[in-house]
Amino acid sequence: MPLPSLGRLGSRTNLKAVSPGRHRNAVKAADDEVVEDKELTSYLAALAPDADADPGSTGTGKRFGEAQVYQLRMNLIASQQLKDIANERDISPQALAQEWILERLSWEGQAASAQDRRHSDAMTDEFQFPSESFDEPLAGHR
Repeated sequence: MPLPSLGRLGSRTNLKAVSPGRHRNAVKAADDEVVEDKELTSYLAALAPDADADPGSTGTGKRFGEAQVYQLRMNLIASQQLKDIANERDISPQALAQEWILERLSWEGQAASAQDRRHSDAMTDEFQFPSESFDEPLAGHR
């Protein structure tokens, strides 16, 4: 009588599902009622986009507080540069892009406020005389 092999099976095709038999199916059919997982359903509903939203949209972002999600398309070279720099700094490319965008927005806000100040200063009735014009006496007057 040959002994069964204790080694590995040659391929996955040797693994076949075993039928539980006719008598087991009759008992199991009565127990196969579908029970809804309410936690899973609510979680999936929260992740799903609104029905009236644009299919290409990522939604309103209201589920994440006041955050908004933006998609960014970059050419291959720029994308690789972003990945390389992020890898050097040991952060994700998404985190690096977000950091840069927030820094730029802060810079733009400061520049706009400085420009507004210069513009409002230029619109005043005040006139500035150069201080060196008062150092010398007028010609002919002593």
